Amino acid sequence: MQTHYTRAQIALHWGIFLLIALQYLFHEPIVAAWDRLREGAEIAFSPLVAGHVFGGLLILALVVWRIALRLTRGTPPLPEEEPAALKRVAHGTHLGLYGLMLLMPVTGALAWFGGIGPAAGAHGLLRLLLLALVALHVAGALYQQFVLKTGIMARMKRPG
Repeated sequence: MQTHYTRAQIALHWGIFLLIALQYLFHEPIVAAWDRLREGAEIAFSPLVAGHVFGGLLILALVVWRIALRLTRGTPPLPEEEPAALKRVAHGTHLGLYGLMLLMPVTGALAWFGGIGPAAGAHGLLRLLLLALVALHVAGALYQQFVLKTGIMARMKRPG
């Protein structure tokens, strides 16, 4: 039975995390560019706007790869001593994270490349939901690690 994630799964986890963090940190230029586009104004090339657009597409590709690895390689089981309710929350959080990591780039691409306003609105709402689920994911990992003392974080630090 697998006790740790693979090297590829760990690299994808932290790489996607870093890319998503950068998307949040540098989102203002894409918001300003979108506003100018909606007003009918021309926009000049901006590396930050291009970085956001292509970063989102890269995240989409990496998340698809991560899901494929999850389906083919599996994941370590949650600790046996973890309460059943927390296991359900963990599974729901992971499902939500994967869904949002797929929907965010899709809605962003539909808005940016297709000019679809409702997709931009959905993208903004999903942005907040993703942030909330990431916070729940981090809080859950810290709770398991330091309160329940399951050692769960080791699974995502070194490959098994």
